[in-house]
Amino acid sequence: MSAVVNGSAYVSPALRARVLEAIDKQGYAPSQLARNLRRGRSGLIAIAVADLSNMFFSRVICAAEAAVSAWGYSLVVFNSDENPEAEKQILYRVRTLRCEGLILVPVSGALSQALREFDGRRLPTVLFGRTIDDDRLDTVTIDNFSASYQVTNYLIDLGHTRIGAITGSMHSSTGKARFEGMQAAMSAKGLTLDPRFVRTGEFREEVAYSAARSMFEQPERPTALYVASGAMALGALRALSDVGLSCPEDISVASTDNIPGIRGLKPALTRAEHPIVAMVNESIRLLMDRINRGARAEPHNVVFPPTLAVGDSCVPLRK
Repeated sequence: MSAVVNGSAYVSPALRARVLEAIDKQGYAPSQLARNLRRGRSGLIAIAVADLSNMFFSRVICAAEAAVSAWGYSLVVFNSDENPEAEKQILYRVRTLRCEGLILVPVSGALSQALREFDGRRLPTVLFGRTIDDDRLDTVTIDNFSASYQVTNYLIDLGHTRIGAITGSMHSSTGKARFEGMQAAMSAKGLTLDPRFVRTGEFREEVAYSAARSMFEQPERPTALYVASGAMALGALRALSDVGLSCPEDISVASTDNIPGIRGLKPALTRAEHPIVAMVNESIRLLMDRINRGARAEPHNVVFPPTLAVGDSCVPLRK
């Protein structure tokens, strides 16, 4: 059968016909994975995201699947759920599956040793969206500082001085940079961030909902709110509605990043957008280059500029 399927040796026409007839009756299909393993490769690329329930990462996975397929690979998806221990287990499973490369949204900064294979060689890896303290790894991110700076500056230009924040995790480079960008924008205009109007949402919709609700139920509230991710913005908008307030009549709301359906929100959300497909395609291109060239290739740190998309969720401060 192998000689017929693979064309690896001469088979008489009569025998070939009988073998093909048997294959058709049995519904036999050759295993591409087995073929690849015999050739010393798996044909698998892994992607590990930080929160599979976050619709932002759903878009990332869809784009990644299309990108790796174009390179002739198959995608294996993992979810760390923002858990460093789960992340370590994922790295182990990626190796046991003999994945040829990894796109990783890092949770923990302590990955340098974990990313090494058992024989001391690094698994070809590109960090997506977040960075860690390791300048030997390829990274693809947006300018998170600029993203929050642009959005906060837009709110200030509308006359808002009492601006609140729902931040992401301060353990991630993304959370820290977005918070620092907001602070810098306010400082540049002589403003300070009131700690009563700051909550952490941990990049999760439900956590952001609770955080925003506790802020909105205070005797004093901000007139505008910057939310550090699209998923958290959904939670904040639900909280606003549940306490009987309206956006933008009572509080203007703006965010960073784009998730499916966010453009259809009423009011349309003002936000700094990621070019998700372009970022994913660049990540896969860098990974393929790393797979083909190995550790000798110099690391690349690609930073995409965010784009400010102005919606209807922010209005000038009423005097």
